[in-house]
Parts: sequence; C-alpha cells; structure tokens
Amino acid sequence: MKNLRIILIAIAFLTIGTACKRSVTRVSPDQQIDLSGRWNDTDSRLVSEEMIRDVLSRPWLEDFRQATGEKPVVIVGMMSNKTSEHIETETFIKNIEREFINSGRVRVVQNSVFREKMREERADQNEFSSPETAKKWGKELGADFMLFGVLTSITDSYNKEKVVFYKTNLELANLETNEKVWIGDKEIKKYIKN
Repeated sequence: MKNLRIILIAIAFLTIGTACKRSVTRVSPDQQIDLSGRWNDTDSRLVSEEMIRDVLSRPWLEDFRQATGEKPVVIVGMMSNKTSEHIETETFIKNIEREFINSGRVRVVQNSVFREKMREERADQNEFSSPETAKKWGKELGADFMLFGVLTSITDSYNKEKVVFYKTNLELANLETNEKVWIGDKEIKKYIKN
C-alpha cells in the first residue's frame, strides 16, 4: 500500500512537471513580437529612429552649423509618460541618444543624473588619483539644445476588441534663448483582438 502511494505521488509530480514545461527560444533583438499589444521595444525603436531622422533633416541643424562652424551639443532631457501603461522611458531615451550619436551630426552629453555621478567620480579622482591621471574640473561640454517630450495614449475598447492610440511628442529647444527650434510627433495605432 505504501509503495503504491509513493508511485502515485511520483506520477502526479511527473504529470505536473510536464504540464508546466516552459519553452524559451532565443530570437533576434530586431524581431518584432507583439504579445500583449502594449507599447514595446519595437515601438520604442521605430519611433526614436523616425523622429531622429526628422529632427536631423530640419533647418535648425544647418543654421547652427553655419552660425558656429560646429556640431550642436544636445542633451536628451525628461520624457514624461502620460499613458495608462507602465512604459520604461529610459529605454526610449537611450534609443534617441544612440540615434543622435550614430548619426555623427550632433554631439550628446549626459543628462543631469549621470552628470552628478561623473562629478562624484571626478571629485573622487582629485582626492585619490595621481595628479597626472586625475580629470580636471571645468572641462565639461555645455549643451546647446535640450530635447524633451511626452508619451500619451488613448484607449477604446469593447468586448474583446481594443484600439490603443499612442502619440509621442518631442521638442528641441535652444538652451540659451529657450527658443523651440523643432517640434515633432509620431503616432502609432494598434488594434488588439482577444
């Protein structure tokens, strides 16, 4: 009787283990996969690529280069998420910074959070590093322009169908004059049927 009970318990564990078997497959990071229909990495990448192409094709860039003879220095500032979803805006900000840098047409400096970390490291170096290797104060590159924006969404649903409309608005402003030199937006509309 005792042996039969042990065998039944073992079979039950095997059955549960087989039923809960998970499959994991490595896929290309560029592959588009929509599971929930919510904002995802593909949306973030496509929106950032398209908006950076737009901002780099506008007159402000050539105007600045003609006036100064240099590439503009840009800081990617705050990105507000006003959608009903939790969206990791840091991913979007990094996509934008990457596209800016890879274009080779603008220079990008750290945002305020990372600047503080770098200043802490510089202060540490000036206390503990050799004078020959310690980085000097007052050599930071000041930004000429700041990019910031907001993500919004509108959701309409009925029964098992849902439409989500995302809108990304970005603005680029001159840090010295506060003049807005570019405004862009990108819209994504998703139809989700369960």
